[in-house]
Amino acid sequence: MKKHDLLKDGNNIIRVLEIQPDKIFMIDCVKKTMPVWVESSVLDSFIGCTDEVLSQTTNFVITIINALDADQRKSMYDRYTLIAPIIPFIADERMRSKVISSVAIDNNLSKQTIRNYLCLYLVYMNITALAPKQRIDDGENLTQDEKNIRWALNKFFYTTKKQSLMTAYTMMLKEKYCDPMGVLANKYPSFYQFRYFYRKTKKMQNFYISRNGLKNYQRNNRPLLGDGIQSFAPAIGVGMLDSTVCDIYLVNDVGNLVGRPILTACIDVYSGLCCGYVLSWMGGVYSLRGLMLNVIADKVDWCKQLGISINAEDWSCDKLPATMVTDMGSEYKSENFEQIAELGVKVINLPSYRPELKGMVEKFFDVLQSTYKKHLKGKGVIELDYQERGAHDYRKDACLTMVDFEKIILHCIIYYNSQRIIENFPYTEGMIAENVKPYASCIWNWGKSQIGDNLIEVGAKDLVLTLLPRTTGKFSRFGLKVNKMRYHCDGYTEQYLKGDEVTVAYNPEDVTSVWLLENGIYINFTIIESRFEGKDLITVHELQIAQRSITKGANQDNLQAQIHLARHIESIAGDVGDSIDVSIKNIRDNRKREQHKLHRNYMKGARS
Repeated sequence: MKKHDLLKDGNNIIRVLEIQPDKIFMIDCVKKTMPVWVESSVLDSFIGCTDEVLSQTTNFVITIINALDADQRKSMYDRYTLIAPIIPFIADERMRSKVISSVAIDNNLSKQTIRNYLCLYLVYMNITALAPKQRIDDGENLTQDEKNIRWALNKFFYTTKKQSLMTAYTMMLKEKYCDPMGVLANKYPSFYQFRYFYRKTKKMQNFYISRNGLKNYQRNNRPLLGDGIQSFAPAIGVGMLDSTVCDIYLVNDVGNLVGRPILTACIDVYSGLCCGYVLSWMGGVYSLRGLMLNVIADKVDWCKQLGISINAEDWSCDKLPATMVTDMGSEYKSENFEQIAELGVKVINLPSYRPELKGMVEKFFDVLQSTYKKHLKGKGVIELDYQERGAHDYRKDACLTMVDFEKIILHCIIYYNSQRIIENFPYTEGMIAENVKPYASCIWNWGKSQIGDNLIEVGAKDLVLTLLPRTTGKFSRFGLKVNKMRYHCDGYTEQYLKGDEVTVAYNPEDVTSVWLLENGIYINFTIIESRFEGKDLITVHELQIAQRSITKGANQDNLQAQIHLARHIESIAGDVGDSIDVSIKNIRDNRKREQHKLHRNYMKGARS
């Protein structure tokens, strides 16, 4: 037996506080009464006990101090401060009573309250036992009227129908305070009571989500407590991808209206630099392939093709970001785009309808369109009253071609990258020391010179092959069959004979070649059927369907011809009659006589 040990005998549990040769100072842990001295022999039948058994017996769980809130910790320490002067005199009954009386008077508390705190601490020997229990409001203390009001608010007010408080109040009276005939009861809550309960229990998060939806709350109302986008991308190499329909109508080379182009862009999250873009009439996988090729292109040469001259440091991006952040668009979720992970790129898909999660690329579109729209008014640009009743038809103003508009877009991107001031950028000490200007291109160039830039160098051919769609091909004696066409390559005789299935990349725009994917290497196979060379996959399928249609149409004529043939053969054979007794002697002489007869007939026919 040691000091502070727990001992148990049946339902009795005691804690040893002091030990002397012939007596023990102990406290009854179940009754929680003041400790007393007892003879040592009284405890002979007691055995050792654990804190867990004590907690189960007393139905009291000791809480760890980190789980307490601020108010609980304050009360806990205040209560311990009250009993701390008593603990040194706990075994001296006279001094203990004197100190308890003094503490009670000084703190304007009853002596019984002090004793309760003291016993509670001595039973569990843990300061957290003095912490008050956290109050849990389970709604059981509500009156019936308050429960009815809470029910009405949840059913009629906190919904996407956005009913008013008065409507919810009226519906509550109808459902809860009317008899089956619809007559209102004599006693019912007033609207002021209804409104007071609403204001007392109102929580703004619940209000926004229940009436406007979770997505609207996340986009427009949620607290913005992040440390900026740089906490997500601490260095260059994280690209955000997205597409938008440009607010302008374009025409073709002969002046016919074509429609609105689609701009797809990749923006570096850290610096805000536009890593690449593609302007097209159709989004999807094709625009992504063009975007990736533009990202790794030499921007000086690219601008020169459109008659624009720039310095290399104004747009020095020719590598892929190692991380790409996209939304849940079908083109980004496609297997084609996910294949880019084979180059070492990590693809992160954001939830749908969450533009605030990719604010950098959304900001790029906003700045770009506001930059060119003010200079192109009256030239097909769409204004705010677009599609309103009686509004001007901006399609009639269209006059720019895709080539013209791409030059404008390119000038806007160059301005966005190298001349637009990025306000409130979180400058580091190193950037300030090197006097980095607040332009996206300058921040990008500085980031490239630092350790930690996350860029991947890849060639255009490897990138295109990686992003090509894939299918299953099958070897046979007739070649590698892909998309119902046959291809060949030297050195694959064994595969042709075995007939294995393999993964093949193909170009839907030109079926001349396919690429066998073997151990990460793309092996070129060329088409055997030369009539399909240079054609796209859709055209080839149309030709194959047309051929099958023609063949199918001739099937009936073929069957009829086979029937006529059988009738003719049977008619001729029937005229001969039954088989006769044929002699098999002198075959050679007979053959010579017949050859001579046939030769005379040929000569006679030639003379006539």
